[in-house]
Amino acid sequence: MNRIFGSSSSKKPKPTLQDAINSTDARIASVEVKIKKLDGELMRYKEQMSKLRNGPGKNAIQQRAMRVLQQKKLYEGQLNQLQQQTFNMESAALTTDNLRNTMATVDAMKLANKEMRKQYGKIDIDKIENMHYDMEELLEQANEIQESLGRSYAVPDEIDEADLEAELDALQLEEEEEGPSYLSDLNKVPDFVDELPVELSEPTAKEAVKTGF
Repeated sequence: MNRIFGSSSSKKPKPTLQDAINSTDARIASVEVKIKKLDGELMRYKEQMSKLRNGPGKNAIQQRAMRVLQQKKLYEGQLNQLQQQTFNMESAALTTDNLRNTMATVDAMKLANKEMRKQYGKIDIDKIENMHYDMEELLEQANEIQESLGRSYAVPDEIDEADLEAELDALQLEEEEEGPSYLSDLNKVPDFVDELPVELSEPTAKEAVKTGF
């Protein structure tokens, strides 16, 4: 039976607001065409009346022009109504789109809020604070270790610069009084030699001739 007569589910869907706007725009275009056609007739009647003298013929054309003008006024009133309807429907459509976008934004914010709560629920603030304190203690211990390794041994913590300068001047004075040690050691006889070496004089000319030198 449903195949023959159809069912209620097979009915056409109701027109949307945009469908109503499109339909109204088509009616507006049709009315504008009719008004344009009536304007053409009025121009023709006006030309005819300008060529005729006052009389029955001119009066008849004038009556026709009056009827055409009345039709034009009716169509113009209808056109104004249709244009107002279109404006109202477009305003409603714009408001509907804005509401739809607003609802989509609200839904997205709700989802983001839910996800943020879920993620932040996994974070323990106390553990983070404890970890921060542990890091500070470890860094302090590392600094103490570095300071301990860099400490000098057998060196006083406080050294007077005046004492160091006085000691340096004393060392320089001793060197000036003693003189270079390597010059004094050149003429010194080694300990393993018992007698002093004999100094040889240079041979005379005669001795050189005898010896062949």
